Amino acid sequence: MSDADPVVELADVGFGYTSARVVEDISLRVGPGEYVAVVGPNGSGKSTLMQLMLGLLRPDSGTARLFGEPAHAFDDGARIGYVAQHASASKEMPITVREVVRMGRYPHVGFGRLSAADHRIVDQALDTVGMYDFADRRVTQLSGGQRQRAFIARALASDADLLVLDEPTVGVDAESVDAFYGLLESLHADGITVLLIEHDLRAVTEHAARVVCLNREIYFDGPTDEFVESDALARAFGTAMPVGGDA
Repeated sequence: MSDADPVVELADVGFGYTSARVVEDISLRVGPGEYVAVVGPNGSGKSTLMQLMLGLLRPDSGTARLFGEPAHAFDDGARIGYVAQHASASKEMPITVREVVRMGRYPHVGFGRLSAADHRIVDQALDTVGMYDFADRRVTQLSGGQRQRAFIARALASDADLLVLDEPTVGVDAESVDAFYGLLESLHADGITVLLIEHDLRAVTEHAARVVCLNREIYFDGPTDEFVESDALARAFGTAMPVGGDA
């Protein structure tokens, strides 16, 4: 795969959990280094689209490719960092932040022990997201924003090329949200491809370079400033929606 090849490529993708399609005729490409946000109303197929992109679901029709390979067959998990909504699984995990971030190195070492170089990479990832001082704190003791940073550090420790975030700021306080998006901008500036599902339209329009507006099918795919000026949001939501507010 050359640098010019897309990280994600969907062509005429359709999928449904039953006979009814959740997404239909979806075609899009995400290139290396892009910062793309996917927006749409509840039930519009955003999370399903994300799972199709990552190969967690196989299309009923069309094709989904990830780093040039069929998405369902892609097995280099170290290249993808995934931060789920709420990072809910972490709430009950009796492990420390450092142990979470170490998980990012395991795909590189298999069943072997982490080397000194691996530990340096873990420390650097913690420092990058501002969590080094919290390394020995249990994940259960963190705020929502701190948990999300810990999981981003895990992605960084894995040397991920693609960072995928599914509504990562749900339940996170406003100050932490601003800091979170500042971190994403910094990581994007360093060359990481960012793919974001987000309900907060203000955050999307302030930070993402490209917006995909979805409600089963794509209503808009293009630069953020053009999205703000378009009527795509009103058409996708079926009502007038202020781009400056939440949805």
